[in-house]
Formats: sequence, C-alpha cells, structure tokens
Amino acid sequence: MTTLNGRILGQAERATRAVLDRLLTRAGIPFEQWVAVNLTATGSLTRDELLAQMSAGLRTDPTAHVDAAERAGLLTGDISLTALGRARHEEITAGISRITTELYGDVPPEELEIAGRVLLRVTERANAALAAA
Repeated sequence: MTTLNGRILGQAERATRAVLDRLLTRAGIPFEQWVAVNLTATGSLTRDELLAQMSAGLRTDPTAHVDAAERAGLLTGDISLTALGRARHEEITAGISRITTELYGDVPPEELEIAGRVLLRVTERANAALAAA
C-alpha cells in the first residue's frame, strides 16, 4: 500500500507538468503565458484581477508574463483574448483533454473524487501555513 506523501505529490506534479510543457512548447506558449490565456478564457477579468489570480497561483509576480502574452498577440491590453489567443486556447485545451483521458481515463471516478478532495485539503493547509508565516 502506498501512502500519500510530499515525494509522491512532487513526482506526480513534475511528471504531469512535463507532459503539459511538451504540449505548450509545440503550441509556442510558455507555461506562465498559458496561465494568463486560460484564466482570461474562463472569465471576464480586469488586468488587476488577472494579475492577482496568477500571483496567488504561481507565487510570483506575473506582470512580465501578462505583458509577454500581450506582445505575443494572445491577449489585448484590456485583458481579452485575441483571435490568436482563442485559437491557441482551443488547441491547447483539446490537447489537455486528450492528455487527461490518457492519464486518468481508466481510474475509477470514486478514486479521482477522493484524490481531488485530499489534494484540495493539502493545498488549503499549505496555503494557510504560508499565510501564517
């Protein structure tokens, strides 16, 4: 029986991130720009809201990455997707869907639900520990 621990979490994150990074490289979008494109595609955000969400998720100042996404023609200055940004989002989202099916497709839904709950709880606790420090 394998018990969940930091090493297993880290290995899973690095392996799945490497698969995503390969997809992003083929699409010509660095990870941080993908985060900006994906957040913009999924909601109507102001620039400040986008930067705040990215900062919380990436734990770094994302301003340069948002600026780079704008220069790359993926985002407009008022934080909406350009035609190129929409096309890349659709392409990458389709790729992520294929990857998700490949990686998780045969895992029973009940196990995925349990794993999701546990990982959310661990994330909440880690965020609380960071906020308290």
